[in-house]
Amino acid sequence: MAIMGLMIMTDNGVSAREILKNLSARDFLSFGVQQIAYVRPVRVDEKTAWSVHAADGTPLTVLDSLDIAEALIRHNELEPVTVQ
Repeated sequence: MAIMGLMIMTDNGVSAREILKNLSARDFLSFGVQQIAYVRPVRVDEKTAWSVHAADGTPLTVLDSLDIAEALIRHNELEPVTVQ
């Protein structure tokens, strides 16, 4: 795989965008499930907390701090991705 400008190309010349566009709904749900965990802000008792989800959307936990959420994700050998 090579990065060309902002476009990522596979070895056979197909763009990563084309591959992602052609994933089935089922494949898209499992995409990154072993590498990524998502963190998003939520309101709990009128305070901001951070909800951690598996790549397929499965809720995992809610924590008080984004830093703690990211550390927990990395401790489990995943890459945190923050979404709004």
